[in-house]
Amino acid sequence: MLVAERYEKIVQLVNDRGSIRVTELSELCSVTEETIRRDLDRLEHTGRLKRSHGGAVSIKETQLEVPYFEREITRSEEKKRIAEEAVKLISENDKILLDASTSAWYMAKIMPDMPMTVLTNSVKVVTELSTKEKIDVISIGGRLSPRSLSFVGPLAEKSLVSFHVDKLFFSCKGVHLDRGISESGELQARLKQQMMGMADQIILLADASKFGVQAFSQVTDLAQVDLIISDKSLSSETLDSLIATGLTVTLA
Repeated sequence: MLVAERYEKIVQLVNDRGSIRVTELSELCSVTEETIRRDLDRLEHTGRLKRSHGGAVSIKETQLEVPYFEREITRSEEKKRIAEEAVKLISENDKILLDASTSAWYMAKIMPDMPMTVLTNSVKVVTELSTKEKIDVISIGGRLSPRSLSFVGPLAEKSLVSFHVDKLFFSCKGVHLDRGISESGELQARLKQQMMGMADQIILLADASKFGVQAFSQVTDLAQVDLIISDKSLSSETLDSLIATGLTVTLA
């Protein structure tokens, strides 16, 4: 296979699957993993795909993430009520982790200024908490995602390794009873998987519109979540199904 043909095959595979690992590309193209890594570097440089930890992500897939300003005004009243319920779960001296969701930002806006530590990858959350003197704010570094105003990627994932928190508050793109929690992109999904591994209590903030939705990248099974906070427009059928599986659900 000529180099140009291999490039085209790699791009096609990445676009067809959304994301793919270096090891799999090596097998499919019958070349070494080192060769694939060089190919991916060149293809990213020419704007045909995006590198990710251990592989590559389709440019089309990275464009699926809804810009922050759009999410900020979508179902805002429901998200504010969810945030109010979530803040009730925070105690003095807690160590908590907030993702880059708009629900987490609404939490930051109404969070009382009391002794606690907040770890986050959200630019908006950091800005909001900067005026609260008693809260110790730690920002996760990494690559800035302009659409979500958050830090993602391998550096962000590595920066989480040395931390442990009492509670994780996070949201997602979709919640499916059979297929679990999902995100629009691999980078967000991988980071949230990392976040879940460092928290004693995992709290999902998801308004009713997210249920029944399966987004591109799976984050985790619903069984890994300790509590779901949703809003009162969640259908009784969905609520009953969640409770039947043993999940604890609070409606705001």
